[in-house]
Amino acid sequence: MNEASKVYWDRYWDSQSKEKPKKVDAWQFGASPDYLDQLVIDGVKTATCSGPIFYGMENEPMPSVGDYSIILNSKDEPLAIIKTVDVQIMPLNKVPEEFAIAEGEGDITYQYWRETHEKFFSEELSAVGLEYSEEMMLVFITI
Repeated sequence: MNEASKVYWDRYWDSQSKEKPKKVDAWQFGASPDYLDQLVIDGVKTATCSGPIFYGMENEPMPSVGDYSIILNSKDEPLAIIKTVDVQIMPLNKVPEEFAIAEGEGDITYQYWRETHEKFFSEELSAVGLEYSEEMMLVFITI
């Protein structure tokens, strides 16, 4: 976590009447962090997903309910703090329409979500020599 994120985190918790959690991560959303950040800030994006394989490749722990994250823009500047309220693991081809809509992207349809995520995961997996499958497992996070 960069220094700006640490300051952001500390300032946020200094204004709270609760004990500051010991663990927090800082990260950017997918391929379009600024666009996706704004959806979160506007309350449109209340969910996100990634593949367990990516957590393993980046040596990051899988998300858990109660985790806090600092959302960074494309310049690694902190913009928001989110809390994970639910985590589910399932294959991409079993994603319910409600979850796709909760991601809040594009025209907010299941079709858009599916096409965009198939393209994103195909490119990301190909870059590390792996092949996309619609049965690939995904971690679904509700924030």
